[in-house]
Amino acid sequence: MYLEHVDTMLFSNANARPVVAAAGSEFPLILLGRFMREDKSEHACRLRELTTEQAIISSDAEVKQGEHIIAYIDEIGRIEGEVVDVDGRRFTLHLRLGEAGRKRLAEKIRWVEAKARGEGVEKRRYERYQPKDARSRIELEDGRSYPCEVIDISVSGASVRSPVMPAIGTLVKLGKTRGRVVRHHSEGFAVEFCRLLPEEVLRAKVR
Repeated sequence: MYLEHVDTMLFSNANARPVVAAAGSEFPLILLGRFMREDKSEHACRLRELTTEQAIISSDAEVKQGEHIIAYIDEIGRIEGEVVDVDGRRFTLHLRLGEAGRKRLAEKIRWVEAKARGEGVEKRRYERYQPKDARSRIELEDGRSYPCEVIDISVSGASVRSPVMPAIGTLVKLGKTRGRVVRHHSEGFAVEFCRLLPEEVLRAKVR
């Protein structure tokens, strides 16, 4: 089984590792996104840390100290602020937020934390199927790739058996489909896709 679906991120839609809530709690989750520089150029990025005061973002694009950045992050939405520190391919953004905005951001962070732990989210929103060919590959963020077996799959995610057990929140690729590990189970782990699989792709892969 080789998933041909490749997800795309649109800058106009709210689309990394630890994100830290205002209270200081931390969840192990990398969020993908895009950001716009002052010259209006757009670049892919990953959110590494987030509080209601600042964000640490990694990207191959170079930014300048003091530059104003607007970013759209998966499951968080729009954040913006000034670059206060640049360290190689990472930069720190001091966020422009009023009191109400900080409260909303704190709520979003708590929601994403809860989702990463499997709390308050429906685990079986879509019907799951057995694939015609269970063989696939799981690729980790550092490029390491391992053979795996897809136990079952839906448009929103898959259950995987693999020789490795990535940590919850780890960004992975199942075939060519990007997702993140959302929980472990007795046979392996569950991956939630960053984008729903098109129905025609799923139908072609299942019995």
